[in-house]
Amino acid sequence: MGIKRIGKHLLEHRWRVRRDFPPRVLDAIERAIKAGEATHSGQIRFVVEGALDGVPLFRNQAARERALDVFSHLRVWDTHQNNGVLIYLLLADRDVEIVADRGIDAKVGHAGWEAICRTMETDFRAGRFEQGVIEGIEAVSRELAKYFPPPAGPNELPDKPVVI
Repeated sequence: MGIKRIGKHLLEHRWRVRRDFPPRVLDAIERAIKAGEATHSGQIRFVVEGALDGVPLFRNQAARERALDVFSHLRVWDTHQNNGVLIYLLLADRDVEIVADRGIDAKVGHAGWEAICRTMETDFRAGRFEQGVIEGIEAVSRELAKYFPPPAGPNELPDKPVVI
């Protein structure tokens, strides 16, 4: 575990999330999720975490491992067609992770999700957080729409972004 990473996580906390993801941006993200889910029966969740603290930080938890914890905690895996997708941003590390349930992950695969993550990270490095997230949601929705037709049933998971 590097002292540089610890310092970054201790200094970049909630203020950074509030600056880069104000209520207006979170509302736009929620609208993008709703619009995307109208084109497929998958479920998308977006989570932004400003920085790790406590045990995850001092255990040097990687963003991917943290995303898996969040995926489980939010029950993104608990969809009827196993087609839930989590887009997780660890802001202090500028790291995006996509965790997908087995129904959609088997079709898109690691390389497909990784390409979406890298595009989002490019936008984030340029300070385009809203654009990066919305384009990421649209890319995930395109993948879901290829394999899962528009919904016939209720929305299984909330569309509201989660800020940790």
